[in-house]
Amino acid sequence: MSAPVQAAVTADALRAAARHWPTGVAVLTARWGGEEHAKTVSSFTTLSLDPPLIGVALSPRSPLAAAVHGSGRFAVTVLTDRQEPLARRFATPGAGRSAGAFADLPVHPDAAGGPVPAGAAAWFAAELHAELPVGDHVLLVGRVTAVGADGGRPLLHHAARYRLLGPETPSATSTSLPTRGVGA
Repeated sequence: MSAPVQAAVTADALRAAARHWPTGVAVLTARWGGEEHAKTVSSFTTLSLDPPLIGVALSPRSPLAAAVHGSGRFAVTVLTDRQEPLARRFATPGAGRSAGAFADLPVHPDAAGGPVPAGAAAWFAAELHAELPVGDHVLLVGRVTAVGADGGRPLLHHAARYRLLGPETPSATSTSLPTRGVGA
C-alpha cells in the first residue's frame, strides 16, 4: 500500500500546524552602526556542546540580520514569564531598531554582542560562526562566548499566544529518573 499523494504544502497550512508546537520566547539582539537592534524570536536552539553553538532563524531582510552580519556578534535572551511586555515590545515591527532601544531597560553588564535585558531566565552571547540560507529565512549560527542563567519560569508561545507554565508542584505519581549524558 502506498502513501496518499498530498497537495503542495502552503505557508498557511504549515503555520497552522506549527502553532501546535510550543516554544520558548527569546529576544535576539545586536549592536552595530551606533544602533541597538532587537527582535522577539521563537526559533532559537542550542546546536552543539563542542564547540558551543547556538542557532536562531530570521528573515534575511530584517535589519537585525544585517546588524549581526555587520558586527559579527549577537546575543539571545531567554525571557521569563514576567517579561511578556518585553516580548510584545520587540515583536512589534520597527520597535527593536534604535539608538536608544534599551535606554529605559536595565541590561546585564557582562554580556557582549548585544544588549541583554536583566532578569532573564538565561542569556547567550555569541560570535557569528555561519549564516545559512534556509528557505525564506537565514539561520544565524553563533559560537557561544559567554552565558548566564538567573532562572525563573520561561515565557512560552503556543497557538499564537503567550503562555505560562503551571505551578511547580510534584505529582504524587511522578518519579525522578536519573539524568544521563549523551552516549552514556
